[in-house]
Amino acid sequence: MNPKNALRRTLKHAATLGTAACVATLALTACGAPSAQTANPSSAAHIVSADKPTVVLVHGGFTDASEWDAVIKSLQAAGYPVVAPPNPLRGMASDSQYLHSFLVSVKVPIILVGHSIGGFVTTEAAVGDPQVKALVYIAALIPDVGETATELIGKYPGATLGNYLQPVPFSLPGGGTATDLYVRPDKFREVYAADVPQSVTDLMAAAERPLAASMFSEKCAAVAWKTIPSWDLITTQDDAATPAVQHFMAARAHAHITEVSSSHAVAIAHPDEVTSVIERAAQASVQ
Repeated sequence: MNPKNALRRTLKHAATLGTAACVATLALTACGAPSAQTANPSSAAHIVSADKPTVVLVHGGFTDASEWDAVIKSLQAAGYPVVAPPNPLRGMASDSQYLHSFLVSVKVPIILVGHSIGGFVTTEAAVGDPQVKALVYIAALIPDVGETATELIGKYPGATLGNYLQPVPFSLPGGGTATDLYVRPDKFREVYAADVPQSVTDLMAAAERPLAASMFSEKCAAVAWKTIPSWDLITTQDDAATPAVQHFMAARAHAHITEVSSSHAVAIAHPDEVTSVIERAAQASVQ
């Protein structure tokens, strides 16, 4: 072989090895030698915001976090960090513990928003978390210690949603059975989202998230509204939680009250009104 060609091959091989070594070194630096922040995930803030609190949106029963889509867009456009974690809908105590654990990961001031039975969950989950600066209830249940959802909903007559719930038994991992509740698809729009277009409610009914029937009988163990200021958007055309019971709970919690002529699905039917209440709570919390 020509000595010059051999030399060129040797140099080319060395250069290739050098490039590979550099890539490997960079990969090890990025993945194998993490910074102090990434080495300890619990020390890193889940959400970071310099000037505005983070809005945490908790959905209610028979839906999921997509009910907040329009509200999220508006809040983000206004510069608010927003997260909408899943609400498991498996039990008041377990859902509250799950949400509390999530809130602990948010290392900045929080505006905690709950819709429907999500308000029951946020009421317990916020207890003991100093980062929660305001509670916002959207057509929500606001329990006191020892109360159940069934007790609150039945406190005043007029709620019809419960008449159209369809029980579906399911097997538990350790044996035994439990029951999920769905809204009957043919009644979904009428009793849950009467002011939402039919094309939308058809999708909502097809994709609804059930909740465990046992949730309605679980008692509230602790409440955050006694120490954290609250805001409440009351829906006056609501067949799931009557305006009367909403006003009762809001007055007891000394909440700042706003009314809107809406069904229970107010975040979808009237997202601007929902956003406005959340922003008022956020602005008051940073003053």
